[in-house]
Amino acid sequence: MSALAEAADITNLRTNAAGRADAKQDTLKFAEAALADSKRDGLLLAVRARWAALAVTAITLPIIAPNWDVIYYILMLGLFAVIGWAQLKVGKVGRSRPELFLIFCDLALMTFLSVVPNPWTNVHWPIGMQFRFDGFIYFFIFLATATLAYSWRTVLAMGMWTGVLWAIAVGWAYLQPETHAALSERVREAIGADIRMFNILDPSSIGFGERFQQVIVFIIVAAILALAVRRSNALLISHAGLERERANLARYFSPNVVDELSGNDEPLAKVRTQDVAVLFADIVEFTAYADGRDPKDVIETLRQFHERMEREVFQHGGTLDKYLGDGLMATFGTPFVGDSDALNALRCARGMIASIAKLNRERSDRNEPPIQVSVGLHYGQVVLGDIGLNRLEFAVIGTTVNAASRLEALTREFGCAIVVSDALVQQAHAEPNHSSTDFAALVERPAQTVRGLERPVGIWTCANVDP
Repeated sequence: MSALAEAADITNLRTNAAGRADAKQDTLKFAEAALADSKRDGLLLAVRARWAALAVTAITLPIIAPNWDVIYYILMLGLFAVIGWAQLKVGKVGRSRPELFLIFCDLALMTFLSVVPNPWTNVHWPIGMQFRFDGFIYFFIFLATATLAYSWRTVLAMGMWTGVLWAIAVGWAYLQPETHAALSERVREAIGADIRMFNILDPSSIGFGERFQQVIVFIIVAAILALAVRRSNALLISHAGLERERANLARYFSPNVVDELSGNDEPLAKVRTQDVAVLFADIVEFTAYADGRDPKDVIETLRQFHERMEREVFQHGGTLDKYLGDGLMATFGTPFVGDSDALNALRCARGMIASIAKLNRERSDRNEPPIQVSVGLHYGQVVLGDIGLNRLEFAVIGTTVNAASRLEALTREFGCAIVVSDALVQQAHAEPNHSSTDFAALVERPAQTVRGLERPVGIWTCANVDP
């Protein structure tokens, strides 16, 4: 046993040290997984939104401009759809050069279509007229869909890239040779000395003020959306951390306790008394079993035992209070009383014995010795609530707990698998949904004196349970 204790201590020390060292790494992994899922879902949603927007645009363009040359722009919408499909294929969490390149292609193509005249048209207007069609507003569609899938840095980069591309496009348009000077002159003559109106109506005017305003507003909107995306990602990472903590809690506490711990600030802090069914389970003669065996084999046996006992407790609505080396304590009716606590405890005890019987058949196939489990059950009033100051522990204490532990020890005296107090049997009879099979294997025994209780305790025993 000394070797086993040493191995267990070393395992605990290593586990604690590794847990402290890897806590941040675990949170990072959970966050990365959450971000990866969010990226995949967001990118799919963004591409679908893009396709929907492109479809709507393709329908409305002929209405806005009922000319044959609009087919050119409709074909370009198909190219945008292909780019979106490519983004869906290469998209991943983290920096992706192909993905960034495709985003840049989106913006560059949008800029080209907004500034360069339609080559299929027979009408040759001044280059400045291209800006009158207000194609810049379509950049906001790309920016909006980007918030569904990309990081805040990418959203902000899209704002900056758009500003640079638009400035280049305006500069290119300004450098184009004058083609409609006579038309501009006739507009000047019609307007007279009103320069501001001339700049508005001049078909050759680039409108530098309006173009500058577009860029500034777009960058401001991109910055605000980037801030929103960053905040959303922070909330996502925080949620991932909470889910990790909840998953860790679920490894040690039953689902009902996890729900209470995660759903309330101080769900268990109030100290109170209530009637609870208490169960103790233990491996019979475990000290003799472990003596001389490889500590790894002993630990593996304990894991097999605890895994099956834990599953039975949770399946029957119980709370796993604590592991006790080669045993455990569970309660039924905590943190809140149910309508079948005693019955659930009795069924759990029978399930434990049946589960170990199945395990022993598996162990026999591996030429491993069987293990025997004993269970003690009692029902009565307990005190429960948080104990401790900084590191809190939900505790269930009282004579009912002590009595259940001593009833478990009586299994050796009676040579049986389960010892149940008469108080629990009577309570189980009074609870709804009970059946005769729940009590079929129980045999009533003479009342027993239990240390710590003033009066003898009526008991029932169960020799075995068919799996």
